[in-house]
Amino acid sequence: MSARNRATARSSRTADVLIPEKLYFRIGEVARLCHLPAYVLRFWETEFPQLKPVKSSTGQRMYRRKDVENVLRIKQLLYEEGFTIPGARQFLKSEGKGDKKQSPLPFPARSASDLKYVRQGLREILTMLSARH
Repeated sequence: MSARNRATARSSRTADVLIPEKLYFRIGEVARLCHLPAYVLRFWETEFPQLKPVKSSTGQRMYRRKDVENVLRIKQLLYEEGFTIPGARQFLKSEGKGDKKQSPLPFPARSASDLKYVRQGLREILTMLSARH
């Protein structure tokens, strides 16, 4: 197989990745989808401004579909087209893919009155449980 055919076979693999219809993905899911170790994704976050997964309230990296698409594009540039990291960064910058800000994840926001209501309910439960002893 010639070098060109190998490159074509590899690029079709990257291009053929089907991204499930989900709001967000954890780093392990992205690693499996993209056939990359999680540490590579964490490193690329430091090198490419296009990769900015938001963090959940528990500190988990939550990748959006656009992040996964960017990972696949970076992988293609680095592994298949032979770009260096600075070269790929510059290429992506010139494509204008890093200019858009992501909206936050749709975690439900709770108002102070909702939280007071929940706390009061929990106190009542605690009082009932304490009274049983």
